[in-house]
Amino acid sequence: MAGGPAPYLKRNSAERAKAAEIVFDLRARGMHFSAIDTLTQHPDGPTGGQRISASTAKELVREEGARRVDPKIDAYRALVLDRIEAALPRLEKLEQAAIEVLERHHITVNNGRVIKLDDGEPLIDDAPVLAAIDRLVRIEAEREKNTAALRKLFGLDAPARVDATITEVTREDVALQELVAEMRAKNANVIEGLRADREPGE
Repeated sequence: MAGGPAPYLKRNSAERAKAAEIVFDLRARGMHFSAIDTLTQHPDGPTGGQRISASTAKELVREEGARRVDPKIDAYRALVLDRIEAALPRLEKLEQAAIEVLERHHITVNNGRVIKLDDGEPLIDDAPVLAAIDRLVRIEAEREKNTAALRKLFGLDAPARVDATITEVTREDVALQELVAEMRAKNANVIEGLRADREPGE
């Protein structure tokens, strides 16, 4: 059939539940959704060649995560949390590099010669500054994306429900709240810095 193997279909609840368990375990071991798509197309794969597309795999992971509560869900959350935490130093380095470019005094040079205005002052080159601002905005967007992923992973955006149950606050919950607060503070500092740098007269 053209276009590759047919994706996994909703044939019955038992088959879907089995596929959900397979995909969930693969994700818990760190396999990306696109890799799951490729693996399940192989005849010797965990589904015997029955493809589970990346989009379907995402659905199955959500279903399986909602269906069961066992150590594997904690392992999956820890995996995602580790990846996001590992991204923080990288984003900080990129942010610092962009700020250094933003703070430099850039002049326009053409063929090795400084371009000057009629009054003899060098022509300011705005291109590096604009590029640095664009990079800082992208870093901010990446942090927001990570924050959204964390909130979704731990169900922090779920609608509030009033009941008589008592919720235990774990160390993981506290760590997550601190990480979200750190990301928000970073975003606020970047935005404030950009506003200050672009104020007229400075």
